[in-house]
Amino acid sequence: MPASRIDLKLRLALRVAALAAFCFAAAAAYVLFDADRDAQARTDRIAEVLAKDLSLQQGQMHWIKGAPNQFPDLQRIAPALMAPGLCIAYRTQSGEILQRMCGGPAPGDAAAPRLFADLYQRLFGASRESARPVVFGAEAHGEAVASIDRQSLVGQSWRETSRLLAVMAVAFLALCVLVYAALADALRPTRAIRAGLERLAVGDLSARLPPFDLAELSAVGNVFNHLAGSLEATLAERNALTQRLIAVQDEERRHLARELHDEFGQCLAAIGAVAASADQTARRAYPALAPACQSIARTAAHMMEVLRGALLRLRPPDVDELGLAASLEGLVSGWNGRCAGRTRFSIELGGEFDALPRDFAASLYRIAQEAITNAAKHAEASQVTLRLHMQDPAGGDQHAHIDLAVDDDGKAGADVTVKSGMGLLGMRERIAALGGTLSIETARPSGLVLRARIPVPPAPAETRHAA
Repeated sequence: MPASRIDLKLRLALRVAALAAFCFAAAAAYVLFDADRDAQARTDRIAEVLAKDLSLQQGQMHWIKGAPNQFPDLQRIAPALMAPGLCIAYRTQSGEILQRMCGGPAPGDAAAPRLFADLYQRLFGASRESARPVVFGAEAHGEAVASIDRQSLVGQSWRETSRLLAVMAVAFLALCVLVYAALADALRPTRAIRAGLERLAVGDLSARLPPFDLAELSAVGNVFNHLAGSLEATLAERNALTQRLIAVQDEERRHLARELHDEFGQCLAAIGAVAASADQTARRAYPALAPACQSIARTAAHMMEVLRGALLRLRPPDVDELGLAASLEGLVSGWNGRCAGRTRFSIELGGEFDALPRDFAASLYRIAQEAITNAAKHAEASQVTLRLHMQDPAGGDQHAHIDLAVDDDGKAGADVTVKSGMGLLGMRERIAALGGTLSIETARPSGLVLRARIPVPPAPAETRHAA
């Protein structure tokens, strides 16, 4: 099962968000520990002040006549020290609390979530308490105690933390949006790279990438442009070589056709004439030899017919004189005659083909000839149809193109492709040399469809005009 793919911008943004979340969590933890440290320091200061006041009270009772003899008197200092959740007390040497005063909890101290309260208690304990000795006459007479209860500590910490979390949440969301937008802007050139690769994949070797600001993407673009240029030059050289090879092949075919016509054809004609003369002589003088002479004449006539078909395939009719449409109609008619009804060949033409360049029209004839020959010999079909349509420029196309298709209702599959491998190779080479594409599909319910899409080269109008 393939792994799920995540957009690069989203992946990088998630990593930045995870790092930011970790930093924000660390900042929140620091705030919590700092608040607890401040609470501990505050109780220490209050206990220190309370111890000094209680020592002063004992001194006043000892040295000043008429001073109040109530000890301890926390009411005297309580207004200056008391705060929500704070408790002050005097504890004797035996641990007994003689007097204790507490401030009530502040509004909202009980609003902290239970989860936060449990976490705070696990981290920092139940409460914060500080004790300082009450010293008089170089002796300790008890302790001044200051403490903050758990509910107040949790409530105060929650108020500070919740405000911080609200700010962090807004900052986190803003950071994620800004990071994603920045990554999207930085990675926008990857769309151009992808578009160029897609054009290259479908055979458009003229695709080039523009220069990019990022050094890494610029290096990728340079390599891409160099590769596309190399492939384009290589393909142009290959097409030129293929065209030269095809021209040499056609010239060899024409030479072979002339040799067969001039030598083998003349011999067959002579054999046929001699056989006809011998037949007439045998009928008059040697009747027993007449059937043999007639058999020789029929064999010679059959060989002559086969030779005419071979010559037609080796040297097609002059497409420049007859026209592509008439030549293809003659090709289809010839196959109908040779197959004698076993396979019916038909043709569908759409568009004007008279203005096509001579070499281009001859190549189209060769492609159609090879496709029909392939279907006739290997498909075992009852119906073969040749379709040729001229398509005008549309959309981004600047040139017209030819759609050529040959479909049959015979057997399809690997057997057909294997048996006609050389024929298909020749068609592919011709079509590739013309800058076209070839596809082979299986038809329903049976049969094979061969489709070629070939751009029409511009007519050499200037050359003709100059001539």
